[in-house]
Amino acid sequence: MNRNDLRRVDLNLLIVFETLMHERSVTRAAEKLFLGQPAISAALSRLRGLFDDPLFVRTGRSMEPSARAVEIFALLSPALDSISTAVSRAAEFDPATSTSVFRIGLSDDVEFALLPMLLKRLRAEAPGIVLVVRRVNYILMPGLLASGEISIGVSYTTDLPANAKRKVLRRSQPKLLRADTVPGPLSLDDYCARPHALVSFAGDLSGFIDEELEKLGRKRHVVLAVPQFNGLSTLLAGTDIVATVPDYTADALTSAGGVRAEDPPLPTRTFELHMAWRGSQDNDPGERWLRSRIQMFFGDPDSL
Repeated sequence: MNRNDLRRVDLNLLIVFETLMHERSVTRAAEKLFLGQPAISAALSRLRGLFDDPLFVRTGRSMEPSARAVEIFALLSPALDSISTAVSRAAEFDPATSTSVFRIGLSDDVEFALLPMLLKRLRAEAPGIVLVVRRVNYILMPGLLASGEISIGVSYTTDLPANAKRKVLRRSQPKLLRADTVPGPLSLDDYCARPHALVSFAGDLSGFIDEELEKLGRKRHVVLAVPQFNGLSTLLAGTDIVATVPDYTADALTSAGGVRAEDPPLPTRTFELHMAWRGSQDNDPGERWLRSRIQMFFGDPDSL
């Protein structure tokens, strides 16, 4: 196919194809692209004619791609990234007048402790933009970045898509939260004897603190696991329950009153908070502006 032949190819069809490859469902692809299911089905019919291949075969509730579809996707995805980059570089971005929609992913601790400060700055600089926040963790982040459902994610991360970029925003230390009136810091014996609360996205009853205690031949007793940090101070109030949280989350919780923070009575390691973003949007003016503001309000130069 030469350049003239490309004129008869609807770029929107290729976007639908890429979305179907990610979602494996007409329904979910329609939701992702804000289109009706009939429109996605019609686009799929045209794609099958364009490539002279079934492309997807229904298997139960999922649509499995054909070998030809997998081959096309491997070539098409980086090409669409290149097109996106080329268009982005030609675009201008003025925060004061922009009405852009930014879709970002934040872990619960970041959303609770750090987002309020960022939001105030964004409202002052860019009152017309829309910020859509998705909940992420190290498990969800790669898929959301790869599918384009978010352009930036802030969380602890491990594996990322091949075209994603990442930088360290801060290195945090754990802090011990308590709401009791017993004076002085807790000893290790007191710490292990106390009931503990744990913030866990997946509902786990153990975390890195248990790994550190195991090295010392000690254990703790978790009596409460909650999925988010919001409300943790209220849950600790009037009890002898303690919780170990990131330092920036402790700052937000103690500033509201009702709890106090101290260093845990055992050696602990630092944790890196990362910002990751799609490589195809590395030079997008709007995305670069937003990443700079996230760096400004989520980052901690003293810890780097």
